[in-house]
Amino acid sequence: MAGSAQLIKPHLHALCLAYVQERIAACQAAIRAAQESANSETKSSAGDKYETGRAMAQNERDRNAVQLQQAQQLQGELLRINPEVPCDTVRPGALVHTSMGTFYLGISAGKLTVEGQDYFAVSAAAPVAAALAGKRAGEKAVFNGKPVQVTAIE
Repeated sequence: MAGSAQLIKPHLHALCLAYVQERIAACQAAIRAAQESANSETKSSAGDKYETGRAMAQNERDRNAVQLQQAQQLQGELLRINPEVPCDTVRPGALVHTSMGTFYLGISAGKLTVEGQDYFAVSAAAPVAAALAGKRAGEKAVFNGKPVQVTAIE
């Protein structure tokens, strides 16, 4: 397994980074669109309509700015992880094989498939990661009232 982790972990890490970069790009595009919408609102004879349109565009821009900041925080978390470093406990950057699936602890990016194998990218704050935190291969944890066996950590 250690040999495969040298390829799998960096691949999963790259997929997580791509996921975050797509979110950042989408937020930036939405912010630009909302700004353009606000800038193109023309003063009409009904002044309230103009103000409402500008306020809605500003609200959209603000909402996307918050999402952009969250995506940038996720990117920062990922950049602090070196996927080349082997792990012997469940912690950020670990590839954790369990009786209920294989998890990459980085960010919550959902199911990722590499070489036909499914992995679940989860953040360290995810309930399953919190239940497994600090465990070593061979140890058990309880998640959602069910025992979970940690079979390997890379």
